[in-house]
Amino acid sequence: MAPAPAIAVALLALACCWLAVTAADKAPIKWQRANATFYGGADASGTMGGACGYDNLYTAGYGTRTAALSTVLFDDGASCGQCYKIACDRKRADPAFCKPGVTVTITATNLCPPNNALPNDNGGWCNQPRPHFDMAQPAWEKIGVYKGGIIPVMYQRVPCVRKGGVRFRMVGHDYFNVVIVMNVAGAGSIKSMDIKSSDSNDWLSMSRNWGANWQSGTYLTGKMLSFRITITDGQTIEFNNVVTGGWKFGQTFASKLQFK
Repeated sequence: MAPAPAIAVALLALACCWLAVTAADKAPIKWQRANATFYGGADASGTMGGACGYDNLYTAGYGTRTAALSTVLFDDGASCGQCYKIACDRKRADPAFCKPGVTVTITATNLCPPNNALPNDNGGWCNQPRPHFDMAQPAWEKIGVYKGGIIPVMYQRVPCVRKGGVRFRMVGHDYFNVVIVMNVAGAGSIKSMDIKSSDSNDWLSMSRNWGANWQSGTYLTGKMLSFRITITDGQTIEFNNVVTGGWKFGQTFASKLQFK
């Protein structure tokens, strides 16, 4: 049997480790530097569609508070649906074009492609390895003055807040079912997704096709379907029988469940 002092030392070490982990979990997310431009017009109509595949950003639940991310932030589509709080960096910005003390939260819905024909600091804003947000114009104008065109910003990843439940749009064709997952709260982005038909007890793994589009090669057309989704913060929800039997490609189904 270990001596009492040795046990006490061991317990103290465990307590210190637990406190260190807890402190790390509660540590504030640091603000990081980037730059931001805008696109899509004053009504953001030019932002519809995009590399995440959400198509109509209003019906998808994202509205005009959206942005296209540079390659380093977009992460081959794994960042689709994530939310970022952005503020003009008044320490680096021309005060004539900066609205200090204001933040805007956007959802990642598109890719800002690199332009390697231009220098990173003069037109190639979305080139590697630059973090950059090409924001919908209404969102950008919350923090910047139109004539500025581009402003330095500070940003941080934040949890997403959504209205209503997660939505699923059925696209693709027989033996190539593609599901677009929209209006995801919490982390906003999806880590893994499974599908199950009402005539089976087995969950089948799906894979990311591109952006927020997840695919299955099993014939499931018209069957009642359930989904199991794990988002990138680890939360998992089963959306049982959310797609009704007899569905057609192009239909969207809204659940009553949502991540926190």
